[in-house]
Amino acid sequence: MTITINVAAVEIALRPGEHYAGAVLDKAGRVLHHLVLLPGKGAELDWGKAKKWAADVGGELPTRQEQALLFANCKTHLAHEWHWSSEAHETNASWAWFCDFDTGYQTNDYLSAELSAVAVRRIL
Repeated sequence: MTITINVAAVEIALRPGEHYAGAVLDKAGRVLHHLVLLPGKGAELDWGKAKKWAADVGGELPTRQEQALLFANCKTHLAHEWHWSSEAHETNASWAWFCDFDTGYQTNDYLSAELSAVAVRRIL
């Protein structure tokens, strides 16, 4: 069986300091959106403050899948430390997921932990 993937041409204008991370795919391999890493970093923020910081700079915290894409394609633009994701833990409401951009390892901790944050924007 042959599978055909059609990737439509897309033009993405990057603002100063932004970096293109790549396409985010669904489980079937279709493009959901394109991901852009915004400039700057929030430091020593609990999860709520990290989400607010990301919104204040015009973006959002990345999902866990997006963090893996950032690690793969934008590692040189990321501080090698722990960064919050936008995802709360599935079974423990007092925890959220984060990623170490030194190793790519993902785990979770209390929402009150003070970690770094990066912001992304999504282009459909």
